[in-house]
Amino acid sequence: MQPAAILESALYVTDLEAAETFYADILGLEQIGKVAGRHVFFRCGQGVLLLFNAEATRHTPAPDARLPVPPHGTVGPGHLCFSATPEELDRWKTRLASHGVAIEAEFEWPQGGRSIYLRDPSGNSLEFAEPKIWKL
Repeated sequence: MQPAAILESALYVTDLEAAETFYADILGLEQIGKVAGRHVFFRCGQGVLLLFNAEATRHTPAPDARLPVPPHGTVGPGHLCFSATPEELDRWKTRLASHGVAIEAEFEWPQGGRSIYLRDPSGNSLEFAEPKIWKL
């Protein structure tokens, strides 16, 4: 057996409010869940992006927890890559610049495809890339 897809991905943030604003207002993701001070969840295509305050999830369940989800968390910046066409990459560069978000790196991959890298307010490394970098 083999998993068919990744359903959700998690990043851990140091300032949940700043992350919520960044992912909603700058990246345009639809918020689908929130527990103040603990987490905010966003729809992204067919999947879900989970943003957690690591300190709030490392030791205790959510205050309104109905399910026994085990504690989790990490320290330091994570990485997430969003899929984008070549045209979308150019539009993302323009949009990010208009919001004062710096592009940390941009390059063509040897196997084909282009990527741009940036940081969210917590220092997580975000990438927008053409799917062909993975020969999909």
